[in-house]
Amino acid sequence: MARSRRDDRRRAGGSDLGSRIVFGLPALAFAIAIVVAGGGWFALGVGLLGILCMHELLSAYEHTEPPKLAGFLGLIGLVLAAHFGDLDTVMLVFAAFFLVLFLVTMASPRATGPGLAICVLGVAWIGLAIAHAILLRDLPHGGGIVADVLVGTFAGDIAAYFGGRTFGVTPLAPRVSPAKTWEGLGIGFVIAVLGVWLAGTYQDWLSGTDAFVLGLAVAAVGPAGDLFESFLKRDAGIKDTGRVFGAHGGALDRLDALLFTIVVGYWVWRALL
Repeated sequence: MARSRRDDRRRAGGSDLGSRIVFGLPALAFAIAIVVAGGGWFALGVGLLGILCMHELLSAYEHTEPPKLAGFLGLIGLVLAAHFGDLDTVMLVFAAFFLVLFLVTMASPRATGPGLAICVLGVAWIGLAIAHAILLRDLPHGGGIVADVLVGTFAGDIAAYFGGRTFGVTPLAPRVSPAKTWEGLGIGFVIAVLGVWLAGTYQDWLSGTDAFVLGLAVAAVGPAGDLFESFLKRDAGIKDTGRVFGAHGGALDRLDALLFTIVVGYWVWRALL
């Protein structure tokens, strides 16, 4: 039975590869463009991605009547705070968001406690991650570190996906994401660390040790971000959060791990500076 499951995964993985490339190449080009541009273009680019992710989360929990306006205002406020200010500004805006949330909630005739909680989750999970991405890009060599985090995150995710389909037997978290396996997790972890380390060899300002430390951090938290979003989807009773990437789901489906790794990338690089 284990061999049969592996064979099924191999066939599915092979048919998946082409469509992943088709949808992945434009996304890769967009990521490279905004990282290289930096400044306001980077803030605008990741801000738009954040708004798309927020829309998908709030739509998944539409039945809780979340105060959507407050969620979008909170995210935009964090983007502006990170671009024009610093970490203190970001935390000030995050604290002020609760006043905005209260006012918007009180103006909504169908406001609910669960809806309010989903809105807070979105701003804390998505908004703070987007703000960290902007703060990281503005650090010395921040563009290179953002690129390293992207390489490690997506290399690990792809390796875990195809490694799990090829060799996976032991379920990792069957109640949350039945398709994920411990074998895939291990393969993804190794490739994520290796990806960051290899990317670092092209950056003469990044030592091999620092690249290895950054790779370990990215490899460790990426799968947690993936499982976190999988839990929310299962709780909401949906398979994908959207159709931006066709059969491969929405923005949240593709950026779930990055919403964790970009935050740890900021703090690791700040500690290493």
